[in-house]
Formats: sequence, structure tokens, C-alpha cells
Amino acid sequence: MVARTRRLAGTRKVGHAGTLDPMATGVLVLGVNRATRLLGHVAGADKEYLATIALGATTVTDDAQGDETSVADASALTANDVLREIAPLTGAIEQVPSSVSAIKVDGKRAYARVRSGEEVELKARAVTVETFELTGFEPGERAIAHVRVVCSSGTYVRALARDLGRALGVGGHLTSLRRTRVGGFGLDQARTLDQLAESFDMVGLDDAARAAFPGLDLDEDQARDVRFGRALPAVALPADGPVAMFAPDGSFLALYETAGAGARPVAVFV
Repeated sequence: MVARTRRLAGTRKVGHAGTLDPMATGVLVLGVNRATRLLGHVAGADKEYLATIALGATTVTDDAQGDETSVADASALTANDVLREIAPLTGAIEQVPSSVSAIKVDGKRAYARVRSGEEVELKARAVTVETFELTGFEPGERAIAHVRVVCSSGTYVRALARDLGRALGVGGHLTSLRRTRVGGFGLDQARTLDQLAESFDMVGLDDAARAAFPGLDLDEDQARDVRFGRALPAVALPADGPVAMFAPDGSFLALYETAGAGARPVAVFV
């Protein structure tokens, strides 16, 4: 996606704010030229997904692209059973990432090790699943759960599918995944590559910063200090950071974070 966008934009300075699995669809945030400096901060935003989970089989990849490793009859499951086991997977949890994640193990991606035949065990990490909602249920020998997930960066929906199936005693894996939002960027703003080829419309840097971060509108004296990357010892930010700082004319100047009773620069864009 980055390579094709470089051709459309006519610049090599294109990056992304977090990849999608090969089988997934939905929102992929790209930055062009100056906006590439925002991407590392956007990558930490919360994300929203619509997903389908098959209950009654496990796979080596925790999704439909991997070979099945076990099967079980899920016909006795009900929607209430699924709701009961979703509850412990909601909130602040410790999650073991999927073994085919992009996490590096001794300098090599975990998925590359698994695909070359190695067994990989990853350590649990703290994540937050703000919403794990059952939006539909289809009973059967291989039951289907349709879910909506809002989660922190670093959460693996494949791992939620795996852990839900394990808790229900029948195994589970992901069969579809669509990312509907990354921070303040949703499907309503997204464009396909074909659409971009017809008209390369982008979200401007000012609007992107307002969508991605809490914002603070400055007076002219404060804006002058921010343009030079100076600390603001008496300015209280609306969040610990990063916070987008805007000049009186609405132009985006910098990202700042809380420092004691004031604020200090994270990245200056002017």
C-alpha cells in the first residue's frame, strides 16, 4: 500500500501508522511528506474492529489462513455462553499475542519463525479492551460469533478469538477482520487506491492533527514560543500528551506533552 501510494503521490516520503493482517480490510492510516512525522504518535491511538470468529476449531495462526490444529463440536453453545466468556476478556487484561504476530524474537519477526517451522511462545503483555461486544451469533457445529472490538494499540483480535474459543472449550479462530477506526480516522474518511488514482485527496495536516490528538488553541505569544520549540511552564494541557498545539489562525504547530505544571515539546512541525 505504501509503495502504490508513493507512485500516486509522486514522492518516496510515505509511511504508515500500523499494518493490517493480510486477510484484514479497513482503515490504514498513511502519512505523506511532513505528515510522516505524525505516524509514530498516531500508531498508539485506540482502534476499532468488526470481526467474525469461528468457534469449534483452532488454527496455527489463530485465523482462517492457518492450518487447523484441532476441531470440536460447538453445537451446544448459545449466545449467552459467548457473552459469559467475553466478559473476562474485556477491560485491562494480560494477553499473549498470536505466535504469527509481527513482534520480533531475537531480531526476527515471530510470524517468520512460525512459517519456517519454528515453535514460538510470546510473553503476555498488558492491553486494554474497552469494548468486546457480541453483535450476532449463529449456532451450529461450528458456531459463528460476530463481534465489535475497541482496544488499545498492541491488542490482537486474533488472540481474543483464540482465547474466547479456549474459554468456551471448543477452540476458536478469526475468519474476518475489518478495522473501522484508528484514533480519529474512520472508514467515512478512507479512500480506496482506485479512488486515490482518480483524485489524490488527502486530509490536510491541520485537520489530521485535530482528528488524531487532543488539541489546544494558543494565543500569539504562546504560538511564538511553540514555533521555537520552547517549553511552556505555565500552560496546562487537556491531556498528558501528546497534545496538538494550534496557532490563532488554526494552523498546526507542534505536539506537546505535560511536564510538571507546564508543557514541553515532543515534535515541532513549523
